[in-house]
Amino acid sequence: MKLEKITENSEARTKRHYEDACATAHALDLVGERWALLVMRELMLGPKRFSDLRESLPGISANVLTQRLEGLESAGVLIKRKLPPPAAAQVYELTEWGYESEPIFQALGRWAARSPSHDPTLPFSTASLILSMRTMFNAERAKDMDARIGFRIGEETFLAHLTGGTIEIARNPLDEAGVILTGTPPALAGAIYGGQPLEAMEQAGVLQVEGDRALARHFVSLFPLPSKASKPA
Repeated sequence: MKLEKITENSEARTKRHYEDACATAHALDLVGERWALLVMRELMLGPKRFSDLRESLPGISANVLTQRLEGLESAGVLIKRKLPPPAAAQVYELTEWGYESEPIFQALGRWAARSPSHDPTLPFSTASLILSMRTMFNAERAKDMDARIGFRIGEETFLAHLTGGTIEIARNPLDEAGVILTGTPPALAGAIYGGQPLEAMEQAGVLQVEGDRALARHFVSLFPLPSKASKPA
């Protein structure tokens, strides 16, 4: 029996398939369409409604978003389900296998952050911010820390727990936070990655710090960016 017969998928092939047995090629078959990875990124922190996805991805049309959701659902990357009353809203959520893709985003993020043409002034979503902190966290700088840092971003709250040189960040109440940072994703990114002093950002009215200010200053120093790649001569 020919190998091509063994590896052939029973589903109908479309033009976007690479017809290549390499697992990397198959990954692109699954998530290589424009916007697909960004839809997955936005779901990495938990389920979202269609309208929430549109809001966090302002450049995508409703038609394209529908197509990407259907494609990712067909591939087994996400599911759609209805929340119980009183919400009774339909949401989209990554499957267990879908959540396993986070290391891909981290590897791509570290690699692309070295690009000389990366523009950090472009729109930056809440999911982008949280995933970037998981990606750029420097364990050595935080090895002696045991702290909880809260984030208030719009109507959402997140709690970061640092212990033993690790970081966990998830949607949670802020009752246990030693310090709370309130601001938009671009403002918080400016403090964490842009080296902007917290005091100056507070004075400018784009950031609010509540609680242990020394902890806040130390926290934003835990995410060094990799050096930029050299452009060819």
